[in-house]
Amino acid sequence: MPEYRRSILPGGTFFFTVVTYHRRKIFSTPLARDLLHAAFEDVKKRYPFTIDAICLLPDHIHCIWTLPEGDSNYSLRWGEIKRVFSKAYLAQVALQDVKSESRLNRGETTLWQRRFWEHTLRDLADYSAHVEYIHYNPVKHGLVENAGDWQWSSFHRFVALGYYPVEWVAEGEKKAYLESDYGE
Repeated sequence: MPEYRRSILPGGTFFFTVVTYHRRKIFSTPLARDLLHAAFEDVKKRYPFTIDAICLLPDHIHCIWTLPEGDSNYSLRWGEIKRVFSKAYLAQVALQDVKSESRLNRGETTLWQRRFWEHTLRDLADYSAHVEYIHYNPVKHGLVENAGDWQWSSFHRFVALGYYPVEWVAEGEKKAYLESDYGE
């Protein structure tokens, strides 16, 4: 089996896609969204990072983080977010899943896919393309007609800061990066 090597860039900025196990639409409920928010806040206190952009969809998350100078351990943070969320969620919701032997041996839940997709953002153009991808994602998935209609996104913060107009639609709506799969 090939060994996957993650990018290591202390203080870097990274785009992530994290997906639920079997694309289960866990984040369709207020309980799950609240517990995920609490997990993010808990982990940010212990292992600081900045969330530059984020979009929470029913079965996956896209986000951009910037890590503190000298720190490159985003895997630790994702592991903790998944762990904290899973513990809180499973304390309140009973899942009727059959776990594989591999998941049993590893002590894993059936809430998350094992890995996550990560991309080191190289420059401002790369950063901007990924921010637009994140904010356009609910439209791409047919969840809403306009990015501003999706409540669980940093799009509204970008509008408040003056980066986008409320009626924003990505320039050239069919740009390749908006139609790509960035880890989905």
